[in-house]
Amino acid sequence: MPYIAINLDAVDKALLMALQADGRATVGELAERVSLSTSPCWRRVKNLEDAGVIEGYHARLSRQRVGYGVTGFVQLQMENHTPEAAEAFEREVVALHQVLSCHNLSGRYDYQLEVVASDLESFADYLRTRIRALPGVREISTSFSLKEVKRSLALPVQ
Repeated sequence: MPYIAINLDAVDKALLMALQADGRATVGELAERVSLSTSPCWRRVKNLEDAGVIEGYHARLSRQRVGYGVTGFVQLQMENHTPEAAEAFEREVVALHQVLSCHNLSGRYDYQLEVVASDLESFADYLRTRIRALPGVREISTSFSLKEVKRSLALPVQ
């Protein structure tokens, strides 16, 4: 199903940028940052939530501090490309907690997973026992992150 972009005015965009920078900001703080009074600011944030523009709020954790020293990217080629095979694969991959993201790709590989593990040994074990066991997987290629240069969940709102 295609997504339909919402028309955002300058105040909406400023609110979204402020919330992405600080999701814990109070309505009063947000209102001050975008030059609104509190009630209209709250209504705008509520409207953005109701429209699905704001999907949620979260805390950004340090992967290393919570014990994930390895980040790997796993590219998967599937045995077949039927809708049923894709649905079975996607249903199971969503349930894997160490898989941070899964993208259906164009090109040689069908999917790319971003996977975290405490160390290389646990990553290898996870790959052998969990990733290879996913339905319909034919080929696996893995790359490891040597250094994270940039990580952002903030979308550019221009």
